[in-house]
Amino acid sequence: MESAPSRDERRAATAARILEAAQAEFGDRGVEGATIRGIARRAGVDPSLVLQHYGSKKGLFEVAVRPEPDLTAADVPRHLGEVLEIRMRELPPATRALLRSMLTSPDAADAMREYLQERADDLARTSARADADLRAAMLVSSILGLTIARHFLDLPALSDLDPAAIEAIAEPWYAALLPPAG
Repeated sequence: MESAPSRDERRAATAARILEAAQAEFGDRGVEGATIRGIARRAGVDPSLVLQHYGSKKGLFEVAVRPEPDLTAADVPRHLGEVLEIRMRELPPATRALLRSMLTSPDAADAMREYLQERADDLARTSARADADLRAAMLVSSILGLTIARHFLDLPALSDLDPAAIEAIAEPWYAALLPPAG
């Protein structure tokens, strides 16, 4: 016979349900349009539980849009390829929330800036070029622009790209960061 979940397990499950609901709510409505009540409704909990777990809407937003942990420099090219492929197919709720909110919320703009800077710094470390910082910033900014064009502007040419086409087009971007041959 299985034992009932412990209090800590139930609490963790509730926090995860709230976080998932918050990512969806922020993704649909942005940080300004989302409410604690709306998040609670999506999670199937009382609004007081949202505040109990995350303290405030701002605190919940910061957790909901937090990017994945730091990558090593060796992981960055693979990661960028995966990110580009994923961004052309779908947007995780946390990313949708961050993108939708970054132009109206200073907190979201800060989170996006920090995320892009971390990725650009990691990518630049993989290159010996003198202008690696600029090249890396342009690469991560390009992925951001593609993401916006695909998911928020519905640019038709980006709607149905296959992974092979994405890889063929993205390969020269990565090559531009490598040291010159010779």
